[in-house]
Amino acid sequence: MKYYIIAGERSGDLHGANLIKALKGRDADAEIRFWGGDYMKAAGGELVVHYNEIAVMGFWEVLKNYAKLRKFINFCKKDVVSYQPDVLILIDFAGFNMRIAKHAKQKGIKTFYYISPKVWAWNQKRALKIKATIDRMFVILPFEKAFYKKFDYEVDYVGNPLLDAIRDFKPNTDFIKNNKLGVKPIIAVLPGSRKQEIDNILDIMLTISSQFTDYQFVVAGIKNIPTELYAAAGSVKNVKIIFDQTYDILKNAHAAIVTSGTATLETALFEVPQIVCYKTSSLTYQISKRLIMVDYISLVNLIAGKAVVKELIQDDLNAKNLREELDFIIGDGAKREEQLKGYQEIKVTLGDEKASENLSKLIVGYLS
Repeated sequence: MKYYIIAGERSGDLHGANLIKALKGRDADAEIRFWGGDYMKAAGGELVVHYNEIAVMGFWEVLKNYAKLRKFINFCKKDVVSYQPDVLILIDFAGFNMRIAKHAKQKGIKTFYYISPKVWAWNQKRALKIKATIDRMFVILPFEKAFYKKFDYEVDYVGNPLLDAIRDFKPNTDFIKNNKLGVKPIIAVLPGSRKQEIDNILDIMLTISSQFTDYQFVVAGIKNIPTELYAAAGSVKNVKIIFDQTYDILKNAHAAIVTSGTATLETALFEVPQIVCYKTSSLTYQISKRLIMVDYISLVNLIAGKAVVKELIQDDLNAKNLREELDFIIGDGAKREEQLKGYQEIKVTLGDEKASENLSKLIVGYLS
């Protein structure tokens, strides 16, 4: 069968790669064309556009890049129709993917969605649009199945793909030696996978490094991000940048400072106490604040249904608050223990499903 897959960011690229491997295991004749990144490319298939070309988030940021995004959307619509896949599989990235889904629906192309748009966070009635547009929805957060049921829409919970990725991870036993790291405990710094996230947040994250001289701060860099965005970190004493070894950094970390997103859940699954950070443009923040209908922004807290990790958002993300919160979680006090206990509860909630295998089985089954 022919599959057309669209992932618009790094986490989607990782999950898309695991899906491609699983699909090939079930469908020996699978032909795959995709928008994604290096992980999906390594898994096999034909890359159309790298996600770096289209990864934009935030209201103001999308407006600034609207003309560029519009061109990519129009090109994608034509490319999907030209390819005539047996199924279009959309991974997260709702602003772009829902536009493609609507067009595919009009053209009679079967459309599946993996990793639901976060409609439960704001404007929940968008679930009705999804129900009318998407043939099958596959969710990765346990509470999403119940959420969609309120709109009389049956979806499949397949498990969380991060469990697959971490289960398959093989730690580098020479990580410390190969990267010339000392004996000081590591504070992992995960500034995000998008240019604008790193630009907004990394400098603030590192403002406190000089106040924790008994630790070494290790920034999880990404090679396909322009190196100049990490330039400031490279000149800070007590800070080291290591590229494309995020899981090894987390495996060896004592604590972490993390940009809100998939990485917060990854950090929790590695059982590393963390502070969650988020900062965007003033306009995007003011609009978002008025629309969001949930109490938390991090996946960790959303899954737990309570404040397991501290979230420092917008103006609360400053050196004073970072220093205080890091002090709380690097020692052997109650806050560190509370986080670690919360992580265990989250693992129980997520279960031990093999998401990519479950998903590929359902996809091939529904197509058959």
